[in-house]
Amino acid sequence: MQFTIIARDDTAEGTPAKRLAARVEHLERIHALKAEGAVIDGGAIIDPEGKMVGSIVLCEYPDRAALDAYIESEIYYRERVWKDIEVLPFRRVQWR
Repeated sequence: MQFTIIARDDTAEGTPAKRLAARVEHLERIHALKAEGAVIDGGAIIDPEGKMVGSIVLCEYPDRAALDAYIESEIYYRERVWKDIEVLPFRRVQWR
């Protein structure tokens, strides 16, 4: 099943620093999950000034429980960078 994760960062002071401190681990894991096929694509949500304020991850997991396990293991979640997380099921277009 395919999902879109829309994760908005906490607006508390210090969150941008926590995001940057966790970014290398986050990206390493995202690249590994992409190689495994669990992550389809994604990127940072940016504000009008170009600052990262959240994430969007397109992913594929067998079910919502597996997706929730991924979210709970994600460093941005564990380090409380992500605050508001919305999950939307989606169906990826199969391009020819």
